[in-house]
Amino acid sequence: MDTKEALKIFTDTQALLHGHFELRSGLHSDQYFQCALVLQYPRIAEQLCAAVVAKMRAQLGAGGKVDAVISPALGGIPVGHEFGRALGVRAIFAEKEQGKLVLRRAFQVKPGERFVIGEDVITRGGRVQEVVDIVTARGGVVAAIGVLVDRSGGTAKFDAPVFSLVQMTPQTWTPAECPLCKQGSKAIHPGS
Repeated sequence: MDTKEALKIFTDTQALLHGHFELRSGLHSDQYFQCALVLQYPRIAEQLCAAVVAKMRAQLGAGGKVDAVISPALGGIPVGHEFGRALGVRAIFAEKEQGKLVLRRAFQVKPGERFVIGEDVITRGGRVQEVVDIVTARGGVVAAIGVLVDRSGGTAKFDAPVFSLVQMTPQTWTPAECPLCKQGSKAIHPGS
C-alpha cells in the first residue's frame, strides 16, 4: 500500500480532518488525523496495520525477530493489537497513571525481549519515546517502531527504525504564531 492509497482510506473514513486543531503536542495545525475513525472498521484496521508490518518485515529481514508488540494507550492499542496479529506475537500496552505512561495489568517486559512499538500518529514522538524508555528500562530491546501516520516528516528520531504508511509534514504553529488564531478562529482538540 502506498501513501496515496492510505490517504484515500483516511479521507474516505473521515479520519483526515481539515480545520483548526490543537495537537497533543500543544502545536496548532489545519489538519488532524483522527485515527479512531479509520480504526473503528476492523477489516480496514487489519489492512492498514498489515501494510506497516509488511514494510517492517521487508527491511528487518530474517534477523528481525520480534517477541511482542507494545503500544501507548489509547490510540495505539488497536494498532498494536493488529501488529501483534500480523506478527503472530502478543500485544501489550502502556497507559497513563498520574500523567505518565506505565505498565499495568501484570504486563511484563523481560530482559532481552524484542519489541515493536505500535502507534497511530506521531508528531514529535513523545509518547513513543515514553514507551521506548519503558521497554529499555526493563532490559527489553526495541526492534522497530510502526505508525500509521508520521506527521513529523521524519524528524521524530529514535534508536530504532520507524515504519509508516503516511509520512508528511503538515503545517504546524505554536499558538502564538498560529495564523488561524490571529484570524480569530479557536482551535479545537478532537483527540482523546
